[in-house]
Amino acid sequence: MHPAAPRLLTDAAPMQKKTHSPGELQQELVKFFELSLDMLCIADLNGCFKRLNPAWQATLGFTTEELCAAPYVDFVHPDDRDATLVEAGRLTAGMDTIMFENRYRCKDGSYKWLLWHAHADFQTNLIYAVARDITERKRAEDMLKATAAELTRSNDELSQFAYVASHDLQEPLRMVASFLQLIEKRYHGVLDEDGKKFIHFAVDGAKRMQALIQDLLSLSRVQTGVRPLVPVDCAKIFRDASDNLRIAIAEADATVTCDSLPEIVGDNVQIAQLFQNLMDNAIKFRGTGAVRIHVGAVRRPGAWEFSVSDNGMGIEPQFFDRVFGIFQRLQTREQLPGTGIGLAVCKKIVERHGGKIWIESDLGRGATFFFTIPDKKPGTSG
Repeated sequence: MHPAAPRLLTDAAPMQKKTHSPGELQQELVKFFELSLDMLCIADLNGCFKRLNPAWQATLGFTTEELCAAPYVDFVHPDDRDATLVEAGRLTAGMDTIMFENRYRCKDGSYKWLLWHAHADFQTNLIYAVARDITERKRAEDMLKATAAELTRSNDELSQFAYVASHDLQEPLRMVASFLQLIEKRYHGVLDEDGKKFIHFAVDGAKRMQALIQDLLSLSRVQTGVRPLVPVDCAKIFRDASDNLRIAIAEADATVTCDSLPEIVGDNVQIAQLFQNLMDNAIKFRGTGAVRIHVGAVRRPGAWEFSVSDNGMGIEPQFFDRVFGIFQRLQTREQLPGTGIGLAVCKKIVERHGGKIWIESDLGRGATFFFTIPDKKPGTSG
């Protein structure tokens, strides 16, 4: 035997809709009124509360009787009263109140920020309003403003440091290196091998300090960069970077190729620095065979994804995050020159443009640095 087919809804008797009497509807509205976490109120056109839900006492501490015993403007912060009276005038003129904020006094003397939506009904001569306690949101906004102000101050100090490093530190270093080299040249026949070695170490240290200061300056300029974003021709950026690295490319006997590169919107100076740093990094960390570097670009939703691939030394996965840190090196200074800031600068540039940068690599099989640049409109800042 086959089981009986389930009865379809269409076969069932039509559902009877329950109608609510006016009294039942009134009771339901009262329940919502009493249960609402927002502050619901009814006021007259003369500026006095007529009815309040329990959220008022829970928020301000005053009883309903205390709040209804005086004009509502008496509870408004003195600095907000004029704006509140203007808003009340708009209501009596037939305009709704939307997204109006003011401060209301609590029973303990403190104030809370309220966000208002209100409508005047001229048939009943009553105002129906909803207020929401936004004190915590306003406190968070104030903290955010304070943090932004502190960040601005910090950036100003960083700019001042950059100026000092550029002028007051580099010139003495140049002078030290120059005089040491002059001593080495003038007293070449007098100095023994140890003396010559000591001078060489001192000159080398001064030059390394100069390079370090220059790289720190590059990092600080990225962090404080406020140039507007403009259309950037990445094909031209690639050609310029290749020209700037012409000697290094020739010395490494490197082959550098690229896909058809797009036009993006960004800080043209920083994008050029980004391309050049990554290409220079591929040359610097080359393997023993013929060097091959390729720059690619793929369109992604909302962004361009670029890649700089090489067939060099490669990096072990546990070091992927470390290479983007400031002063982080995987080789000693004797093995390879540099300050360990170049990739940190790349990361700052990409992040300033709203993108992300990462690496894929296997030790001894080359590496590919990927970074994204989101679509933006020219003229904005990063």
